[in-house]
Amino acid sequence: MNPVVAIVGRPNVGKSTLMNRIVGRREAIVEERPGVTRDRKEVEASWLDREFTLVDTGGWMAGGDDLDDKVSRQSEKAIKDADVILFVVDSTVGITDDDAKVAALLRQRTEQVILVANKVDDRNHESAVWELMSLGLGEPASISALHGRGTGDMLDRLIALLPEPQPEPEVDEEEDRIISVSLVGRPNVGKSTLFNRLIGEDRAVVHDRPGTTRDAIDTVVESEYGPVRFIDTAGMRRKARIDEDTEYYSLVRALKAADAADVALLVIDSTVGVTHQDQRLAERVDAAGCPVVVLLNKWDLCDAETRADVSDQVGMKLHFVGAAPVIKISALTGKNVTRLWPALADTIESYRTRIPTRRVNDVIRAAQQAQPAPGGARVLYATQGATDPPTFTLFANYELPRTWLRYLERRLREDLELGATPIKVRVRKRSE
Repeated sequence: MNPVVAIVGRPNVGKSTLMNRIVGRREAIVEERPGVTRDRKEVEASWLDREFTLVDTGGWMAGGDDLDDKVSRQSEKAIKDADVILFVVDSTVGITDDDAKVAALLRQRTEQVILVANKVDDRNHESAVWELMSLGLGEPASISALHGRGTGDMLDRLIALLPEPQPEPEVDEEEDRIISVSLVGRPNVGKSTLFNRLIGEDRAVVHDRPGTTRDAIDTVVESEYGPVRFIDTAGMRRKARIDEDTEYYSLVRALKAADAADVALLVIDSTVGVTHQDQRLAERVDAAGCPVVVLLNKWDLCDAETRADVSDQVGMKLHFVGAAPVIKISALTGKNVTRLWPALADTIESYRTRIPTRRVNDVIRAAQQAQPAPGGARVLYATQGATDPPTFTLFANYELPRTWLRYLERRLREDLELGATPIKVRVRKRSE
């Protein structure tokens, strides 16, 4: 396991900009206003061939509202878990009350803390840095996260504080592959509450204000089915309703997380029902070739009539996801959440399954006997070329009609017991 480096400080001092500078890409959402980052976000980084896990946190604030308190507790948890802490202060503002309070938390671990004076864009700003010595955390590292000034020297100091690397045991890559599960859904349907329930800690900030989660965050959970990486994503809205840059980038990252996932958990608010946006999200995930598990959250808040209506809506409005598992849960109370694990295991097993060539051809042969393709078209031979999802290559004498291909896909799914997992069918004509 790589050592952990946490970036902490009050809002808008440049923590996310520093994270992006260190990893060399726009990993965290950055915007010129306080409070954009709210959750802990982890990414892998390296310097001088030393690898470490970098944790960006929300701004630490004392005396704020309920949401501010939750964000601050995330920062405190990151401080507790970190091997090294980068405490970022805005050198153009000087020491604030919140800076002093964070410093008080950190002084008991001074040997693991680097005080980072950010926004020192040139030599004219360096004189203001020495005021920060009064925080009792040693000599500040003067940097400009935006322009890169001084970040190399700061990283040299960081590397010197990291614990010595431990040799990693050799593992079988196939056996050690981590299942990636993305939580998607409209804003405020309960994704972050479910995320915290699944990982067993308050990792994501949960608040009844829509749009609390701004970025995709993830963590790996050890389960009886092996390691699982859960990804909490920002709530997705129709593009027409996205009227600020932060929400736009949140949407992009949520879609990217869904594209990269092995399984998508589509979280729906049962008290509202299956909305048009829920349909669009399901279609987007299905188009990415990602298997779906539908979670009807807040089921405990629904009366019998509402439950029957929502069940009908799932069948009618989400028919294109086929036999996708549908689980009725309460993320808040934990009711039925444990049913998610065997559903995930079955879905992943189907997603990664490999069918013997003989079996594939037996199914193709039976399907052609039951319903021959029009125009003399025929599949001569078939094989499974890939998994994740199961991908079949058909060698045919002529072009296969699209409608007949859909019939063949359905037969492959049913006869090979692939459940709700997406499948791909590629056709090659004999002359190719």
